[in-house]
Amino acid sequence: MTWQPSHDDPLFILAMDHRASFGKTLFGVEHDDPDETQLAAMQAAKKLIYDGLEQARPQLTRGRAGVLVDEQYGQGVVDAAARERGGLVLAVPIEASGRDWFTPQWGKQWLEHIERVRPDYAKVLVRDNPAYPAGEREQQFDLLAEVSARLHEIGTPLLYELLVPATPEQLAAVGGDALAYDRDVRPALVSEVIAANQAHGVEPRLWKVEGLETTDAARQIAAQATAGGRQTDLIVLGRDAPEERLDHWLAVASEVPAFVGFAIGRSIWEDVVRDVEAGRRDGQAARAAIAERYLGFAAQWKA
Repeated sequence: MTWQPSHDDPLFILAMDHRASFGKTLFGVEHDDPDETQLAAMQAAKKLIYDGLEQARPQLTRGRAGVLVDEQYGQGVVDAAARERGGLVLAVPIEASGRDWFTPQWGKQWLEHIERVRPDYAKVLVRDNPAYPAGEREQQFDLLAEVSARLHEIGTPLLYELLVPATPEQLAAVGGDALAYDRDVRPALVSEVIAANQAHGVEPRLWKVEGLETTDAARQIAAQATAGGRQTDLIVLGRDAPEERLDHWLAVASEVPAFVGFAIGRSIWEDVVRDVEAGRRDGQAARAAIAERYLGFAAQWKA
């Protein structure tokens, strides 16, 4: 991929790489082990979401559309997106779904999958917090450093999705107020985790971070991500947040040059898919709703 997103030419990713949670929440799948009927419904739903993105793409007034989708239930979308090279950015996940610590989904064969698909980005999802056990964190850093190095060798950029959940003690320190944690505590923790990854040789091309409540917090995290002149950028993840909060996060990110777009998923399509499964919405209406929401978030980007 020769094109790279920038603040003025952003990347807007529609994320649908959800696997265990996708099946459990929307299709009643237990233990990420769908039966044939559930599997067919999940595959059809991912294709429906992709069709909504395809409906939206010609209406984008800036930047480029992207899709983050898994091979497990979205192979049809992976194949369709791969045929759109040059017009659509494709990202695929490496991590196994639903794990507390980063674990490659395909074991030692994870790199073979990336070499076969040749996505524009390979994504890792990582949950970390400086308060987590040091030994487990070191093992995770070592594995992530290996992934980063191997991807660099084959020329595939790393997209690092970072979640920093509050520990019970951190949440108690702000009186159990999740918004206060997000606003007052999480930014420094995110910066600390990014620095620790960098110290271990983990070098993403894009950091995918939870939305920030203030411009100062966004600048703080951007400064750490780009420390030492690193050629890296950041995008905002959706975290299944309500529309008004996502709009705020995008407005904040739009004030900081190192932020170059978003990756939003469930906030765009989850209730639409649920309506389709319940017979409350047909495919045409569903695709239109997904396209409208996606474009609505893209319109919030004020470069």
